Amino acid sequence: MRTWIAAAALAAGTLTLAACSGKEEAAPAVEANPTGLTVSNARLILPAVAGNPAAVYFDLKNDGTRAVAVRRADIAGAKSAEMHDMMEYNRQMTMAAMGPLTVPKGETVKFEPGAKHIMAFELSPEIAAGGKVEMTLTIAGGDKASFEVPVQSADAAR
Repeated sequence: MRTWIAAAALAAGTLTLAACSGKEEAAPAVEANPTGLTVSNARLILPAVAGNPAAVYFDLKNDGTRAVAVRRADIAGAKSAEMHDMMEYNRQMTMAAMGPLTVPKGETVKFEPGAKHIMAFELSPEIAAGGKVEMTLTIAGGDKASFEVPVQSADAAR
């Protein structure tokens, strides 16, 4: 019994000294963006005609340690969003939803007019030029990364 009491007293004294030392133990590092993806040059262009989808353009860089496959994009305040690309079909250029996009380690993929882009459907009326929306990219495996995207009017430079 005395051994147990002595051990408890020693443990309590050690905890008290540690608490009084003024030094905080560092919490384990948690990567804020486990995907390794970064976004620059982002903008959501509002539709010229109310009810039409908006377009989102940006540069997507993979600063991570491995290739990443982006499976989907979500835009806060939009009922739905789709990754689109331009392609040739029957000698005509057309736009269509695209499957997962692999971004190799150290590479940048541009989402730009006439090429890859995000279509945001049924925008909330609160989304207005000068504001910002959140875009969340989901990669294979389920990790997600979110980025702020400035909202621009339909007549803004693309």
